[in-house]
Amino acid sequence: MSLPASVWTRVEVGLNALAVDPAGLGGMWLRARSGPVRDRVVAALGALPLPQKRLHPSIGDEQLFGGIDLSATLAAGKMVARKGILAEPAVLVLPMAERIQPGLAARLAGAMDHGTGHCLIALDEGAEPEETLPEALTDRLALHVDLDALPYGETDPLDMDTEALAAARARLPQVRASDSILQDMTLLAVRLGIDSLRAPMLALRTAKALAAIAGNDEVSVDDLTAAVELVLAPRATQFPQEPEEDERPPEDQPPPEPEPEQNEPENDPGEGQSLDDLPLQDILLEAAQAALPADLLAKLAAKKSQRSAGGTAGAGAKRKGNRRGRPIPSRQGRIDGTTRIDVISTLRAAAPWQTIRKRESRFERSLHIRTDDIRIRRFEEKSDRLLIFVVDASGSAAMTRLAEAKGAVELLLAEAYARRDHVALVSFRGEGAELLLPPTRSLVQTKRRLAALPGGGGTPLAAGLRTALEVAIQAKGRGMTPTVALLTDGRANIALDGTANRVMAGEDASNMARAIRGYGFPAMVIDMGQRPERSLKVLADLLGAPYIPLLRADANRLSSAVSAALDA
Repeated sequence: MSLPASVWTRVEVGLNALAVDPAGLGGMWLRARSGPVRDRVVAALGALPLPQKRLHPSIGDEQLFGGIDLSATLAAGKMVARKGILAEPAVLVLPMAERIQPGLAARLAGAMDHGTGHCLIALDEGAEPEETLPEALTDRLALHVDLDALPYGETDPLDMDTEALAAARARLPQVRASDSILQDMTLLAVRLGIDSLRAPMLALRTAKALAAIAGNDEVSVDDLTAAVELVLAPRATQFPQEPEEDERPPEDQPPPEPEPEQNEPENDPGEGQSLDDLPLQDILLEAAQAALPADLLAKLAAKKSQRSAGGTAGAGAKRKGNRRGRPIPSRQGRIDGTTRIDVISTLRAAAPWQTIRKRESRFERSLHIRTDDIRIRRFEEKSDRLLIFVVDASGSAAMTRLAEAKGAVELLLAEAYARRDHVALVSFRGEGAELLLPPTRSLVQTKRRLAALPGGGGTPLAAGLRTALEVAIQAKGRGMTPTVALLTDGRANIALDGTANRVMAGEDASNMARAIRGYGFPAMVIDMGQRPERSLKVLADLLGAPYIPLLRADANRLSSAVSAALDA
C-alpha cells in the first residue's frame, strides 16, 4: 500500500481500511464543520459493509437498547417490545458529536467493547477547542481526521472500489504480522506520549487492512508507515523522545560488521525485504514525525495551561434546569408546579404495568398512571462567560509594554465579541484600581475606554486583584462564569491602604490571590516585562493559574497565547 501523503489522501486510505475492517478499527473521529468537504467523506461511507443508522447526541436508552413500542402497546392493550439501534451491527453516524453526554459516550464505548460489530463515525462540529469528543470514544476510534483547514479545492471525490474492498475483506483473516511489529508500535506510541494500549493495536489492525487491500498476506513496511500516519501521529501528545539509556545498546558492544556490497540494485523498503532486516523503528518514527499535527505546539501549550489552571477556563459553567437549554434525558420526578412533564417518557414508564394495574384496580380506566411513572423534562445550559482584564497601567508598564498590552486586549476583545462573551476592564496604577468598564458586550465602548487608559505611578497590584474579585463575585451572582486575566510587568509596591510599602504590598497581593482561588475563579498571569519576574510566578501559583511569560511578544503573539490559555 502506498504511503499516504496529503490530508485528503490519508482520508481516502483510512476510509478504504475502515471499509475492510469496520468493527476492528472502531470507526472515525471526523472533526469538520458541516459543508461540502465533510459531505464527500459522508458520501463515501456507503462503501462500508454495514447499514447506516444516525444517532443524536441526546438519544435515550429506549432508542439505543430497545424498549416499549408505545403506539403499538396502546393500540393492542398489551406490551409490545421493539429493538434498539444497537441490536444489530451498523455504521453509527453521530452528528454534533461534541455535544455528546458522558453517559451516552460510556454506553457506546461499552457496545463497541462487547464485540457487537458496530462502527462509529463521530462528526465533530465543535468551533471551540473545549468542544470535543470524550476520551472514552476517541480512544476506541482508530482514525482521527481534522478537515477544518482543508479547502474544497484540494479535495476530490473519494474512490471506493466495492469489489476490491470485498475481496480484501475475504483476504483479511489470512494476513499475518510478527509479534515484534506490535512491540515496535508500542514503543513508538510511548515515544509520542500516547498512554493508551489500544492505539498500537488499532495501528496494527489498520496495517493488516491495508495489506489486504494491496493483495498481500503479510504486512509490509509501507503498510506500517501508513498505519502510523493514520492512527498514531494524530494522537501524539509530545514530540518523539529519545529512548531511555537502558533501551540503547551498550557502548562497549562492538558495532555490527558491515555487510558486503552487492552489485544488485537495492530494493525499496517493503518490496521483497524482510521486516527483521530493516531499521523499522527509525522508519516508523520518520513517518510519525512527517504526519504530526501542525498545531501540536499550540495544543501542548494549551494543555499545559489547563493543567496549571486546575480546570477549564474557556467555557461557561454547565447548569441543569427544567425550562431552557439543550435537552438531556428525562428523569423520574414529581409534579410540583415548577417542573415540565415528559409525556412520552411517562407513558413508556407506565405501559409495562397496565395489565397488572387494570386487574388490581377497582376503577375502569384505559390507562393507569401512578406517581412513580412521572418523568420530568431536563435541559442543560451554559452560563455566559465573563473575561475580566486586569491591566497594569503603572509607570513601569507605561515605559515598557503598555502599548502591546492594549493591542493584545483589543484583539482578545474582538474574539470575545465574536463568541458573545462579556468583558470587563480593570486598571490599576498610582494608589488604587479603577473599574473602567463593567461587564458588557459593547466592543466599541470597550475599545474607547482602553484607548484612553493613562499610564504612570506605582503598582497597586492588590487593589487591582481586589476590584477584579468584587466584579467576579457580582457576575457570579448574576449567573455568569468569570475568568480573571492579569497583565502586569513587575512586583507590587503599593499596599491596599495606599502606602508605598513593598513588603506589605506583596502580602496584600498574595492574600487577594488566595481569595480569588478560594472562590474557585479561574485566572491567568501574563508577564509582559522585559525579563521574567519570579514574584509573578509565585503569585500565579497562589492563584492556581498558569504563568505565561511573554518577554518580547507583540500584540498578536500576546493575544494568541492568552486565547490558547482561555480555550484550554
